[in-house]
Amino acid sequence: MTKVAIQAEPFDIAAEIAALSGGGNVGAVVTFTGHVRSDSTTTELNLEHYPGMTEREIARHIADAEARWPLLGVTVIHRIGALKPGDAIVLVVTASAHRKAAFEAAEFLMDFLKTRAPFWKRETRGGETHWVDARQSDDAAAKRWE
Repeated sequence: MTKVAIQAEPFDIAAEIAALSGGGNVGAVVTFTGHVRSDSTTTELNLEHYPGMTEREIARHIADAEARWPLLGVTVIHRIGALKPGDAIVLVVTASAHRKAAFEAAEFLMDFLKTRAPFWKRETRGGETHWVDARQSDDAAAKRWE
């Protein structure tokens, strides 16, 4: 089972885990939930994407993960729109018969989402708004999968 969703609404983490946990051969379910960082100056993070292209790109990388690891299910949900500090922004859930495959696939997918998924982030900090640049550390993490 594969699920890709781009949405403004919050997601139900427990329901998404349950949806992948019921398979007969599932021995491991790994989840990653990313949140908008809270600090003293950030008041909002606004995410934009290219509808259609974003979902296709994420699905393409899920297919790559499924080719690399014996996965029994994958869910990727990414929120868009205006988010406040502490809000959940992304959920990756991977299911496999064994934990190593589930952990590695989840990490692979998060590295892709951080570096290559077509999302644009605009941050409001201290009353000023600016676009968030890519981080070299994220690019370096993604290179290990090449």
